[in-house]
Amino acid sequence: MEFTPYMLLFLFLVISSAIPTSLARDRGTYVIHMDKSAMPMTFSSHHDWYISTLSSMSSSDGILPTHLYTYNHVLDGFSAVLSGEHLDQLEKMTGHLATYPDSYGKLHTTHTPKFLGLNKNSGSWPEGKFGDDMIIGILDSGVWPESESFQDKGMGPVPERWRGACESGVEFNSSYCNRKLIGARSFSKGMKQRGLNITLPDDYDSPRDFLGHGTHTSSTAAGSPVRDADYFGYAKGTASGIAPKARLAMYKVFFFTDMYDPEAAASDVFAGMDQAMADGVDLMSLSLGFFETTFEQNPIAVGAFAAMEKGIFVACSAGNGGPHGYTIFNGAPWITTIGAGTIDRDYAADVTLGNGIKIRGKSVFPEDLFISNVTLYFGHGNESKAFCDSNSLDAQEVAGKIVFCDFPSDYDQDEVERVGAAAAIFSTDSQIFLKPRDFYIPFVAVSHKDGNLVKDYIIKSENPVVDIKFQKTVLGAKPAPQVAWFSSRGPGRRAPMILKPDILAPGVDILAAWVPNRGFAPIQDDYLLTDYALLSGTSMASPHAIGVAALLKSAHPDWSPAAIRSAMMTTAYLQDNTQGPIMDMTTGVAGTPLDFGAGHINPNMAMDPGLIYDIEAQDYINFLCGLNYTSKQIKIITRRSKFSCDQANLDLNYPSFMVLLNNTNTTSYTFKRVLTNVENTNSVYHASVKQPSGMKVSVQPSVVSFAGKYSKAEFKMMVEINLGDVRTQSDYIGNFGYLTWWEANGKHIVRSPIVAAIAPIIRT
Repeated sequence: MEFTPYMLLFLFLVISSAIPTSLARDRGTYVIHMDKSAMPMTFSSHHDWYISTLSSMSSSDGILPTHLYTYNHVLDGFSAVLSGEHLDQLEKMTGHLATYPDSYGKLHTTHTPKFLGLNKNSGSWPEGKFGDDMIIGILDSGVWPESESFQDKGMGPVPERWRGACESGVEFNSSYCNRKLIGARSFSKGMKQRGLNITLPDDYDSPRDFLGHGTHTSSTAAGSPVRDADYFGYAKGTASGIAPKARLAMYKVFFFTDMYDPEAAASDVFAGMDQAMADGVDLMSLSLGFFETTFEQNPIAVGAFAAMEKGIFVACSAGNGGPHGYTIFNGAPWITTIGAGTIDRDYAADVTLGNGIKIRGKSVFPEDLFISNVTLYFGHGNESKAFCDSNSLDAQEVAGKIVFCDFPSDYDQDEVERVGAAAAIFSTDSQIFLKPRDFYIPFVAVSHKDGNLVKDYIIKSENPVVDIKFQKTVLGAKPAPQVAWFSSRGPGRRAPMILKPDILAPGVDILAAWVPNRGFAPIQDDYLLTDYALLSGTSMASPHAIGVAALLKSAHPDWSPAAIRSAMMTTAYLQDNTQGPIMDMTTGVAGTPLDFGAGHINPNMAMDPGLIYDIEAQDYINFLCGLNYTSKQIKIITRRSKFSCDQANLDLNYPSFMVLLNNTNTTSYTFKRVLTNVENTNSVYHASVKQPSGMKVSVQPSVVSFAGKYSKAEFKMMVEINLGDVRTQSDYIGNFGYLTWWEANGKHIVRSPIVAAIAPIIRT
């Protein structure tokens, strides 16, 4: 989960369940889906039709409906404030498809470009022109335009195709936009209709960021390079977005209010996505998610389908519901769903014992504190004091000393804070789970192995003393990446036959821009201000992926959103920096594709994938038909009055393969796929399969050839699963292997995971 004093970083939006309109007698906000083909010829626009529809309604209290937004791209319809009587009238009107109540919810880098292998002289950065003139739309909590990350030095004119605007509002002027931040808008009508007062000191009724979340995500995706950025001395270096020459447009949909925690309304999210499409964004990132209902009730799923049809690539955070299975959010197959991983940078303090032994432990204490020759205290012989149990320590006994706490499992700094010790050393194997905000008092977390060295020294010394130096940054930390403990895992609940998440990207302790007037780092009873903050969450992973997608789209403007995702997935890597498998940081054992998807994103390899698995809008419609979605459900998602389910099919041309096990250890499935060559030359590829015990795979044909760029080749893959009495790794993974296409006499390797998983019950 995201770790700030005020919020969870995953924007987790709880959806209100649909209720019979006959029971909804109080006024409320609703999103109304309409069939555009039913518009009478007398109206010149759909907006006029919707307004006329509303004006024709009556109610016994004499209060008329209130129109909020007309949606032109994201869906066919509008949002409005209606009474129960209005709802009854609306349901009987020609062209009405469905009405859903508005929903509300709460809140779910200097080094990451280098960690991703980005280099200014070779690879994805120069080949992708650093994302030059790609326009990234961010739906989030707003932006702090004065941040150095949004300065536009060296950037050319705003692309002529841009149709967006920079709105003025509370403490935000249209002049704040520039050639980097080319658009900023705010959408709050749905929130206000809930009766919430969006005003200072709780938030800005404008595109200005109050929470800090939107400033962080947008600068991660496409922030300009900023030298000497740091978090209180940690992670110091040049902070740069993944696509530093891309343009940014912020669509503020999240607000902190005087009555509730940070929230967003579905009607506002719809409006933000609709406007982003109208403005002309090329890519869209949403570090937020709605509960996984069926797709036609999920605002992001509906909006992302419309974006996909316009060629707009959409990346979303997978959610912070890990480490458990079936916790994926944003699982629609036309969305690229991003999980979070660690990077090879950590934060530490150096401990030197009086006997000369040196130990390095975890610490992100935000002050430059140097402790020299200070007495160590350990409650040896008293288990409660040794464990630093609640109310166990004597304030006078530990005054001015460094307390050593030998925690048997987890840690708790409250007792050390209560007695006011000078600092502490915690012996715990939970240090990898510590967050920057945990260090509101000066302490160092060391492993039990190193803790035993400290304990042994204290016990054997008459006058144990210690030196501690904080604010150490460790580069090359191993192993990395690991799957973050909070990152949501598959399978998805609504379409488990599609592997989710799609891919892993950096999402732990990411340094990026922050709002400078909002306290971030807790220390004692106060909060310190900072221009750059370390945040964690799948919220941080999605903007990394959208930055990479901007590089790919800049280099390959003709690629579809599915082609971009395919390039990312089939070139992802599976090994960490120890050359071992990517680990799950929760369990300490190797992860699975249900944790990390196809692997960790690799921008340089994705730039030149060789082959891609492409998907068109009609393929997704066939998939919805295969899910047994009704005609009404499909109309809402696709905005199409005419379509056919003659080709209903659950086997999308996806760059991964899922075999579902339903109360059985044996099953088989035959997949059909089409590969597209994206190289300018002829080529031949050979299939290779890595199959574990209990999985049998055959590929026909095992050799495919391509006559030139955009030529295609079909193949079938038969997968048989027989787990027998084999105990599975978890309650949701059966086993997994990989299909790899190797280019003959070439460099390209195209890899896809094959996963057998226990499926949840699919509800449509």
